[in-house]
Amino acid sequence: MCNTSGNVSIEVEGEEQAIKKFLFDLEKKAPPIAHIEEVTVENCPSQEYSNFEIRQSIVKEAEYQLVSPDIATCSDCLEELFSPSDRRYHYPFTNCTNCGPRFTIIEDIPYDRAKTTMKQFVMCPQCQSEYDDPLNRRFHAQPNACPECGPQVELITAQGSTLSSDNPIVAAGRLLKDGHILAIKGLGGFQLACDATNEEAVQVLRERKRRPAKPFAIMVASIDETKILCHVSEEEERVLTSARSPIVLLRAKQGASIACAIAPGLKYIGVMLPYTPLHYLLLKEVGLPLVMTSGNLSEEPIAKDNDEAMKRLGTIADYFLLHNRDIYSRYDDSVCIVENTTQQMVRRARGYAPFPIRLPFTVSPVLGCGAEIKNTFCMSRDNYAFLGQHIGDMENLETLDHYEKTIELYKKLFRLEPEIVACDLHPDYLATKYAHNVTRSNNLALVSVQHHHAHIASCMIENRVREPVIGVAFDGTGYGSDGCIWGGEFMVADLTRFERLGHLEYVPLPGGDAAAKKPYRMAIGYLYTLLGENALNENIQFLNDVAAIEVETIKRQIDKGINTPLTSSCGRLFDAVAALINIRGIIDYEAQAAIELEMAAPDKCAFTGSYPFSIVEQSGLKIIRLAELFAALIRDIQLGTSMDLISAKFHRTIALMIISVCKKIAAETGITRVALSGGVFQNRLLFKIATALLSEAGFTVLTHSEVPCNDGGISLGQAVIAHF
Repeated sequence: MCNTSGNVSIEVEGEEQAIKKFLFDLEKKAPPIAHIEEVTVENCPSQEYSNFEIRQSIVKEAEYQLVSPDIATCSDCLEELFSPSDRRYHYPFTNCTNCGPRFTIIEDIPYDRAKTTMKQFVMCPQCQSEYDDPLNRRFHAQPNACPECGPQVELITAQGSTLSSDNPIVAAGRLLKDGHILAIKGLGGFQLACDATNEEAVQVLRERKRRPAKPFAIMVASIDETKILCHVSEEEERVLTSARSPIVLLRAKQGASIACAIAPGLKYIGVMLPYTPLHYLLLKEVGLPLVMTSGNLSEEPIAKDNDEAMKRLGTIADYFLLHNRDIYSRYDDSVCIVENTTQQMVRRARGYAPFPIRLPFTVSPVLGCGAEIKNTFCMSRDNYAFLGQHIGDMENLETLDHYEKTIELYKKLFRLEPEIVACDLHPDYLATKYAHNVTRSNNLALVSVQHHHAHIASCMIENRVREPVIGVAFDGTGYGSDGCIWGGEFMVADLTRFERLGHLEYVPLPGGDAAAKKPYRMAIGYLYTLLGENALNENIQFLNDVAAIEVETIKRQIDKGINTPLTSSCGRLFDAVAALINIRGIIDYEAQAAIELEMAAPDKCAFTGSYPFSIVEQSGLKIIRLAELFAALIRDIQLGTSMDLISAKFHRTIALMIISVCKKIAAETGITRVALSGGVFQNRLLFKIATALLSEAGFTVLTHSEVPCNDGGISLGQAVIAHF
């Protein structure tokens, strides 16, 4: 038996019946995290083997293997971790073939210790014996280690002084209980931690990290403790306790004993269970849930190296819990929700990437460069799409550097040299500029893909559908083929082309990007454009908080068309309504206004109310007119209608828009399959109402599961469209 760059080669000799049983057991009794793509059998001359051996790995030019994501600590390792008689008792780097670091330590394939960041640690005789024993669960576990020969932790101050302690993790636990902020080196980078029940500590972390309102994730010691804090369904429990161990957004219980500053104004909190021995030991020591958020400042990439973390996080953390196992690739925590009993990815990284999306066809070597926000890239070859881990918002050079280095890593691991590069239509995206530079430098073909077509294509691919669908792509921003900012789109699409058949009516985007950060500008834009100046003279609370001179400036911008691109964005419509009913006029993080508008709706929406709208045919397009909606919203505000009822009625109205336009398109085309994509469909309430209405009307509804519906899924659609 030996590993190669492309497969595992096994030579077996014996009685025919015994060989048949071996082939059966090979698949049926594979290790827990093994993933067997294919088994091929061929007859060879007998070599008269007398014993079992694993031979030196063979490097095969241009061949590759799938690379495992990092895997959460298994139950066997956990038992050893807390068994006083075990030689790995309280050892924070305990792992085996069934768990532990994989992708974050791999430098190249074949996957051997010499090609990982564990190569500096020479196994002691006991670890080597485990590694060499085919009957041991650490047989050829590349990160295998113990306290005698493996990585070690140390605790230092923000100034770089080592804290003397018999047990750095115990000391770190005390510091957390005392209200301090710690930077902890994890699997794929640093995490910032503090006591999640300590309001002051959480608030200090917010101030230092420059994250005034965006929710923090928490880490809880066990599923039983999670159920004390949150409502947990069977499927949510399955996802939380899986080997992938993502953050899951759970509904918080009334009076849950965590700081209000964890997720201000939200009904859901991001919860994860410990997924490394170090986390288990730390949580056991603290005895409290911990904030566990990415180790970065604002929207920078997560810090991964000790020296880098000291420089970048030194003004945030009071202390650093470090270790000396290097991280080769940055790797954020994955985030998902469970809706309609189905897991849906919000951020795809640890536990999922770089495992590929299996395609129902063979593709060319293509690089999809992704979008600007929530960026991922995608590389395709054969029948795989290697969707890269979450990179982040491409708004600074540090993130661009992380992006470029990770692309090079995937090219090396999967022996992939793109022949085609795909990018977004938007000329100013850093990912688009990267695509143009790469194609010029390497004389490659460049394909520009419309943003919303890429959204719908990614949903189709995930559902293994190639026939045309009615695509509903609702998000905040996407560069349209007419030069306007799209985001409330209806199309008929397949994997080669799309035809735009409808959209929310265009309105000016006052101040361009400023309108996305200041939803009150959008609200003024909608009112002034759709209802005229009189609408701005109504007694509406949010207008009282906007300086009269700014209102006049916005009106002049719209009248003269100065920095007011037209948009059909559904995300901006949500923003406008949130500002109009005085929920949120200025945001601190992306989609905050829309999220808080969703949170304002009652938990149970047993109602039939909605707002009026009309659909008109214009130049072959179905345009959703919104003047009646805004007039009715103003009436409700003046009548003192409660915010929760307005929110509920508005969400139902958007769902009715979807079903109304889809019915019209279906009547004309005969297509009854609808694909929903775009960040707006992370809204649980809208998603629930829209999918129910579509299903009741006889549509087959395609939605996302393994691939984010937000811009994190764009690159997958780009890569496949570019291939065709």
